[in-house]
Amino acid sequence: MNTILKKSALMRTIKWGEWSLIALFISVLSGILVAFQYDPATPLYSAGSLDLLVPFGDYFRSLHFYSSQLFFLLTLVHLWAIFECADNYSRAQWIRLTATLPVALLLLFTGYVLRADSTGASAGLIAENIINAIPGIGHSLNDLLFSITDDGMKRVYVNHVIGFGVVWGILAWEHLRKYRTSFRNHTLLTAIILLCCLLVTAPFEPEKLGVFHINGPWFFLGLQELLRFLPPLLAGVIFPITLLLALFSLQRHTKYYPRILTFILGWLGIYTLLTAIALCR
Repeated sequence: MNTILKKSALMRTIKWGEWSLIALFISVLSGILVAFQYDPATPLYSAGSLDLLVPFGDYFRSLHFYSSQLFFLLTLVHLWAIFECADNYSRAQWIRLTATLPVALLLLFTGYVLRADSTGASAGLIAENIINAIPGIGHSLNDLLFSITDDGMKRVYVNHVIGFGVVWGILAWEHLRKYRTSFRNHTLLTAIILLCCLLVTAPFEPEKLGVFHINGPWFFLGLQELLRFLPPLLAGVIFPITLLLALFSLQRHTKYYPRILTFILGWLGIYTLLTAIALCR
C-alpha cells in the first residue's frame, strides 16, 4: 500500500497532463503553419517541398511531427497517473477519457498517411483494407474516415485537421477544464521540444526500387505483424477493440478488476512482442 501511495504522489507531482497540453499546443500551432503549405491534391510533392523549398519548412514539419508523438506518449502516462484515482470518475466519464486514446491515435495515424511517402501510402492502404473487411458497415466507414482510393487525401486531410480533433476535444473537454497551463510555466519543456526538433528532422521516406517490405508507424507495427497470421477483421478490428473494451471496464471497485488488468497486461505483452518481431524484419 505504501508503494502505491508513493507512486501516486510521484505521478501527481509530475504534471503529465500539463506537459501533454504543452506538446499539444505546439503540435497545433506548428500544424497550422504546415497546413498552409500542404495541398491534399499533391500530397507527396507538398510534403517533400516543405523540406526542400519552403523556408524553415523542414523545421516546422519536424516540430509538428515530434510534438504530436510526445503529446500521445505523455497522454498515455497521464492516463496511467490518473488511474490511481479512477474511482473518482463515473463510468461515463472514464469511458470518455479512455476513448480519447484511439481518437488521438487516429490523429497520429492520419498524419503519417498524409505524408504519402512509402510509409504513409502503405499504412493508408492497409487501413482501408482493414476497415473494408468489417461486415455491413465497412465501406461506409471507410468513406467516412479515409476513402483514399476514391478521393485521394482529401477525406484524410479533413479528418486530420478538423474531424478527429473536434471528436477528441468533445471527449476530453470535461477533463480539460480542470487544467490551466501556459508556455511560461513550462519554459524548459518548451525549449527542449523546440531544440530537439531543430536537431532531428522528421522522417520522410520516398519509395525505393527493390524494397518490398515497408514498416508502418511505430504504433502500427504490432498490428502489421499480426496481419501476417490473421485475417484483417480479426487482426485489425477485433484484436484492438478487445483492449479498448477492457480499458473502458478498468475500474478498481469492480470484482473483475484483477482479471481485466491481467488481460490488458497480457495484450500489451503480446503486442510488444509482435512489434519487436516486426522491427527485426
